[in-house]
Amino acid sequence: MPIQIGTDTAKTRRRLTAAGREYAYYSIDAATEAGLGDFSKLPAALRVVLENLLRFEDGGFSVSVDDIKAFGEWASLGGKNPREINYRPARVLMQDFTGVPAVVDLAAMRDGIKALGGDAQKINPLNPVDLVIDHSVMIDEFGNPRAFQRNVDLEYERNIERYQFLKWGQNAFQNFRVVPPGTGICHQVNLEYLAQTVWTDTDQNGDLVAYPDTLVGTDSHTTMVNGLAVLGWGVGGIEAEAAMLGQPVSMLIPEVVGFKLTGRMVEGTTATDLVLKVVQMLRKHGVVGKFVEFYGEGLDNLPLADRATIANMAPEYGATCGFFPIDDETLRYLRNTGRDEDRISLVETYAKENGFWRGADYNPVYSSTLELDMGTIVPAISGPKRPQDYLPLTDSAQTFGKVVADYRGGAQDDGEVMVRDALRTAPVEGTDYTIRDGSVVIAAITSCTNTSNPYVMIGAGLVARKARQLGLNRKPWVKTSLAPGSQVVGQYLEAAGLQEDLDALGFNLVGYGCTTCIGNSGPLGDPAISKAIHDNDLVATAVLSGNRNFEGRISPDVRANFLASPPLVVAYAIAGDLNVDLTKDPIGQTPEGRDVYLKDIWPTNQEIADLVHATVTREAFQSKYADVFKGDERWQAVEVTDSETYDWPPTSTYIQNPPYFRGMAREAGVISDIDGARVLAILGDMITTDHISPAGSFKPTTPAGQYLLERQVAPRDFNSYGSRRGNHEVMMRGTFANIRIKNEMLDGVEGGYTKGPDGQQTTIFDASMAYQEAGTPLVIFGGIEYGAGSSRDWAAKGTSLLGVKAVIAESFERIHRSNLVGMGVVPFEFLPGENRKTLGLKGDEVVSIHGLAGDFKPLSLVPCTIRYADGRVKEIQIKARVDTEVEIEYLKNGGVLHYVLRNLAAS
Repeated sequence: MPIQIGTDTAKTRRRLTAAGREYAYYSIDAATEAGLGDFSKLPAALRVVLENLLRFEDGGFSVSVDDIKAFGEWASLGGKNPREINYRPARVLMQDFTGVPAVVDLAAMRDGIKALGGDAQKINPLNPVDLVIDHSVMIDEFGNPRAFQRNVDLEYERNIERYQFLKWGQNAFQNFRVVPPGTGICHQVNLEYLAQTVWTDTDQNGDLVAYPDTLVGTDSHTTMVNGLAVLGWGVGGIEAEAAMLGQPVSMLIPEVVGFKLTGRMVEGTTATDLVLKVVQMLRKHGVVGKFVEFYGEGLDNLPLADRATIANMAPEYGATCGFFPIDDETLRYLRNTGRDEDRISLVETYAKENGFWRGADYNPVYSSTLELDMGTIVPAISGPKRPQDYLPLTDSAQTFGKVVADYRGGAQDDGEVMVRDALRTAPVEGTDYTIRDGSVVIAAITSCTNTSNPYVMIGAGLVARKARQLGLNRKPWVKTSLAPGSQVVGQYLEAAGLQEDLDALGFNLVGYGCTTCIGNSGPLGDPAISKAIHDNDLVATAVLSGNRNFEGRISPDVRANFLASPPLVVAYAIAGDLNVDLTKDPIGQTPEGRDVYLKDIWPTNQEIADLVHATVTREAFQSKYADVFKGDERWQAVEVTDSETYDWPPTSTYIQNPPYFRGMAREAGVISDIDGARVLAILGDMITTDHISPAGSFKPTTPAGQYLLERQVAPRDFNSYGSRRGNHEVMMRGTFANIRIKNEMLDGVEGGYTKGPDGQQTTIFDASMAYQEAGTPLVIFGGIEYGAGSSRDWAAKGTSLLGVKAVIAESFERIHRSNLVGMGVVPFEFLPGENRKTLGLKGDEVVSIHGLAGDFKPLSLVPCTIRYADGRVKEIQIKARVDTEVEIEYLKNGGVLHYVLRNLAAS
């Protein structure tokens, strides 16, 4: 379907020719000529956003000429001009955990449009959506040739309801594609196949338009594709749904931190070592909410795979994105991964024509800068709890001693740490070995961060080969796994003859998908190992080539987690212990008893480069991605109907039809005043979306647990809130049910409780149902930065389904505020000097908010009446945080999905 573009008030549309074909495009130079500003010093990442506004400028309804002019002022203001703008990405990327609720909403919209007398076939994503099923495989089996087959079989058994639904969506929706299980990780598939760097589409005039490839994704590591000069980052489900339905994403014009790279990597170091240092530096600098752009002559020595490794970990260093401009290396990677030659020609022509090319004269202004000489990088790991806890390999064993000492409360005189013979040990029942504090019980080559990089993957295979030749093997207590991010990795490891070597050390293929990095590590190799750890309170460790190592994330048996390059993961599997100093201690012994050191099995950079050149070929990518959406025989055997609307199985506890569109009128309504509302909760400062949104496991005594018990689901089969995101009945029962949330209506009580209509303590869900049955609207009061943290869609969806009409807080996190509006809930802010405490709120008040009906404008001050239980009445003014005319339209319709649905029904 054609893309809808703006009115182009400034007349910036131009034409170019690439590979003999003509394209329209929106020229940044033309915007300068039109007097909109000097954009010559903008970083490439910001030029992408500027082009987006040029293309969608519509006279001010969503994008104004003044928005464009703000970019012209950015450089002269020192790289700062935080104006709120509306940005429209070209496409959306999803993974299965976070993508299922979005597809559920699309399916519900088809039911909704039919109820309005419209055509269900009108409900499709307006922007392309790719959903990659990659988050459901677990490592139940490992270290043997049947591991991959067994893990995939179990994956299908556990997730068949979800897979049937997604396969129905693949067949039913246009502009929506599903990459089946067992193909790869969404970010690596995106980098290697889906991304184009310059996107093309036909507009409503019938012209072929070229513009930067941009996206949002429902996973934070969407940023990996920034390495290919594709601007993308992770968002919550509501923003993703809005984007796929053609609605803008609200954002501030960001600051851009320039990170200058010089020099080149030295012998024995890897891209992982580099990125761990980059994470440490950027975390210390402070880049939350900012773009980071990498520049400098060092980029000439940095392969795109290494750039993607750095870009991937933007969430770990806290930035919105970590962007690399287009240059010759971008073109080389596009060619090597099998992209069409005409596309490659367009990327080069467009980038040079519209100012996106990193040439010798590229010298933008940045908000602030850092610099790193890559020649100073040394082998390193990161841990035990945070990605930014950078450790040169020379310091790792000593630092681990401090970790144990801190955990045990051990003394550290003059900086000395616990000696190794003081470490706690334990025999493992039924075996002939003992484990101790520091024993590596998980060694996993996993995660898009590194498996997208053939240099570190080939490096790992060569370490395994050299170790095998010397008769070394992994320690028996180490659970080893290899979970590549795409089938291409499997192909080049086989072609290089390295998979056999990896298998010999226990690094058999366990699946193509996210595994250990997201906690899908499965049980340890022997239950007796787990028992020894827990019985003796050992500080067991995991070493993984991932991006996150938060405590408790990787495995419940592991207290300390360390990020490392794939070659070092293999090395630690052989050593089996974090107390071993790999830089000077023997890593193992040959069968003859000779000590072997890390240097004896470490490949040279030239050995790695030669094998990469020989085996990572254009033909390999073209072969493995030729039928990427077809799937294997298991996916093909998943039976679904070809109905245009989904046949919601009434007995499913994973997928249910949400109630958003039931009884919806064909015409939009009006924004109404809120009269006689009761208070559902009074919450404090920094209430995060993790407090609000359902997450993790839940007990049978909770409302969600009771719901499943009533449907004969045993507690052992409850699974998690995350796996049941497609069932609103479970999710709304888990909203505000976090075990650590504190409702100030109750003294000292933790958890999802409040007072019901009778004034007695009850669950928030049960109180909500009672109030809704009586037709009583609800409000929530909050403190500073309400909704901080990850932009979880269910934090807003659950709030809406609980009957909350307004949230009144001192301030809001930006995206959660937007999400509330998107779900039809009005956010309000107290004026300075007033808050829940100065007003003496207890939760038994009756609240009325007027000034919403009639000529309600963005950012209006409106009167709020608070009637206290003792009869007192107080009138205050509150500020409506409905920031734009577009958001006014959303509220009139009941939410962003309702707005889109009515427009499609009327078109």
